[in-house]
Amino acid sequence: MRTKILSFLLLLCITSCYRVPDRIDPRVNYQLQDLHFQRLHSAFPPLTSEEKRSDWAKEYIIGKAFADQLDLYRAISTFKRAEILLGTSDPARTLEVQYDILLCYFLGKKYDEAIEAFENSGLAHVDKTFPTYCDLLLVLYECYREVDDQEKQQRILELMTKSYPETAEKLKLSRAIREGDLCQIETFAAGFNGPSYLGNLLNTYWNCKKSVATAQGLNALLPGAGYLYIGQRKSAFTAALLNGLFIAAAYEFFHHGHLAAGIITTSFEAGWYFGGIYGAGEEAKYYNERLYERIAGTTLNEHKLFPVLMLEHSF
Repeated sequence: MRTKILSFLLLLCITSCYRVPDRIDPRVNYQLQDLHFQRLHSAFPPLTSEEKRSDWAKEYIIGKAFADQLDLYRAISTFKRAEILLGTSDPARTLEVQYDILLCYFLGKKYDEAIEAFENSGLAHVDKTFPTYCDLLLVLYECYREVDDQEKQQRILELMTKSYPETAEKLKLSRAIREGDLCQIETFAAGFNGPSYLGNLLNTYWNCKKSVATAQGLNALLPGAGYLYIGQRKSAFTAALLNGLFIAAAYEFFHHGHLAAGIITTSFEAGWYFGGIYGAGEEAKYYNERLYERIAGTTLNEHKLFPVLMLEHSF
């Protein structure tokens, strides 16, 4: 009977232990501010007096007013009316309107719609002579990144590297920071003229992060200690209390010869115990991700490393 009990407990131990990987999967997003775009200007020539008298231009002017206020839904509708009224009379202005529609979708984080608008427009055939070519590549790069089309994303990065190498390097750095690729960030930091803010980002993170292995190890030694290590006092108290009660109950059952009840209680305790170890590791990983997101978000915003903050022109 003792052999069966020990075998049962060993099986529980083997099947319940799981090490949480000590890596992060951050979600770093930007908050679009009106003031940022108010400081930018259009790259396209202003409307002439004759153009302003046309129906399409009236719609276009209204659309730009909506866009400047980041009222993107109304801006898109108005820009589309302008495109319809414009027709094929002025290809250059048509591309301008199509780009503004694309930009509205992008700023509204409607990435699939932005890609569709691009592929169904004349923008798919423009080159470096287009006034906002660099901005167009930035928009497309981010859209393909968001929809996880790595092949097209890489193609855009190659075009960016060919025409705007410095901006391409910023995109690579931005991707490394947003994805939490610490090895790549260290490579950038150690490179020639590596930005000093990268060292600050890494140092702050490494000094403040919690060890997943330590959290799991502490919780294995003393249920609840791992949660206390990452600052979750209520979870630590709950884990210690539940494990203590189940251990005490299992001991009483075995002590009084109630083997079946003891085994059942022990199985419940094993679930709480090993679940607590796994949970402590997950909470440490979650803590590190939130820590990194705060540090990385500040860095990306302050140094304009989000693609949307690299745009040089507005509506």
